[in-house]
Amino acid sequence: MTNSSIVLRDDHDGVAILTLNAPDTINALSEAMLEALSSEFDRIAQDRSVKAVILRSAGKHFCAGHNLKEMTARRDDDDGGFQYFQDLFATCSAMMQRIVNLPQPVIAEVKGIATAAGCQLVASCDLAVASDDATFATSGVNIGLFCSTPMVALSRNVARKSAMEMLLLGEFLPADRVAELGLVNRVVPREALEESTMELARAIADKSPAAVKIGKRAFYQQLDMPLAEAYAFTGRVMAENMMSRDAEAGIGAFTQKAPMPAWTGE
Repeated sequence: MTNSSIVLRDDHDGVAILTLNAPDTINALSEAMLEALSSEFDRIAQDRSVKAVILRSAGKHFCAGHNLKEMTARRDDDDGGFQYFQDLFATCSAMMQRIVNLPQPVIAEVKGIATAAGCQLVASCDLAVASDDATFATSGVNIGLFCSTPMVALSRNVARKSAMEMLLLGEFLPADRVAELGLVNRVVPREALEESTMELARAIADKSPAAVKIGKRAFYQQLDMPLAEAYAFTGRVMAENMMSRDAEAGIGAFTQKAPMPAWTGE
């Protein structure tokens, strides 16, 4: 399967829709899938016409995590596959970080199962909408492979003890439960999933792309800062944001009770 077919892209009115297109492997994060996703995110990062991204899946499920059959085949390497495994997890981690570093917000549209690195993929996205029949797990512990890299994104989305419970038990949790934990934003009926996700994406696409880009970057940068440092940093960010053409035009329209301007992204 070529990169162009394993991840499909379709753009609508400023929203780029990426579809994981390997339903026969439950959209596993194979080498080809990781490469294709990384390439698409790199292209989108440079595409000023894209204001928001939806990450969805073909078939009945979202993503089953890493392709274990592909990984197991490398145990015949001279080192038992150690270097390959290390490189693979580094490649996957770099792809997840592309989502965080992308100027545009990324919304995971989740149906069916999202497990292990598939759950990590949901946690790495900025927002997530799930169907009411979706289930989530970091289930590696059940087969002797603790979800250590998924743990990074998971522990930055949910409370510490909740993350540890998911990681240690490996149980599948329903969508309404992970919504309570903070892993997804909205749970909707399966038949309304695509429409609800697109509605959210279009609401974001209607905002100033300059403000969204600045805000998303600052959000992640300030998370690990001490309180005083975070306030000093975000104060500088807001001052810089005030200098943008979009902020000048938007604030001017608001104070004059005029219609919001067409955003320039500058």
